[in-house]
Amino acid sequence: MGAITVTPIAGALGAEIGGIDLSLPLQAEDISAMRAALLQHLVIFFRDQKLTSEQYMAFAKAFGEPVEYPLINGIDGFPFITEIVKREDDKANFGGIWHADTTYLECPPMGSILYLTEVPPDGGGDTLFANMYRAYETLSEPIKKMLTGLTALHDSSKAHYYRVKATDRDDIKFPNAEHPIVRTHPVTGKQGLYVNRGFTLRIPQLRRNESDALLEMLYRHIETPEFQCRFKWQPNSVAFWDNRCAQHHAMFDYYPHRRYGHRVTVCGDKPFHRA
Repeated sequence: MGAITVTPIAGALGAEIGGIDLSLPLQAEDISAMRAALLQHLVIFFRDQKLTSEQYMAFAKAFGEPVEYPLINGIDGFPFITEIVKREDDKANFGGIWHADTTYLECPPMGSILYLTEVPPDGGGDTLFANMYRAYETLSEPIKKMLTGLTALHDSSKAHYYRVKATDRDDIKFPNAEHPIVRTHPVTGKQGLYVNRGFTLRIPQLRRNESDALLEMLYRHIETPEFQCRFKWQPNSVAFWDNRCAQHHAMFDYYPHRRYGHRVTVCGDKPFHRA
């Protein structure tokens, strides 16, 4: 194993990590270097990684405690690993909207790790990522002042609408939570926007029409191309993003081809805002 390399892929965020085989036991200095790269670049990528489920879990555990993904069962023997599969006949796109993962939880995950082993044969299926630090920093001062102290309600039923009327699981629950619109990163101390089209419902401190208008403005701002990077998947690639300060969007431009992989999420903490 050679020295780890960190190569940025865009000005806003994202870096490819080289010089490491994730199937081997990780050394403390390698974990430290990858953690630093994640904090600096918000999302890090690895190529040509062939991982068993055990090795995949060992990599995730080096950065925190894996947690089960709500409303989706894990694979056999590994409850923390969920399938990410798009079959040839699937026409719906899971994840095809800007979002951070499971913001409807009281303690959303610190990060998510996606490992794809099968990708469309002719390209397509890229994932876009966006920097929520930059989204906040580029707002005008009057808007920043207005957002101070505001919270947003996040609800899983917004994204899992197809399960709301499900009858095959009578005990199904749809978590929801209230978080500050401006979130302070617990490690870097930086401020970032923390609302997303996927799960955010409304701002309880405002009237409905005011909430809708403000959220739509923030969503469009978050989707500014200059805040983004784009990752082109290859077989056996890994993406690891900081769910506290980055959003992502899965492109669906490869029908009728197949895309397959696994995802693990790593435990996080309750969002807060510290001025």
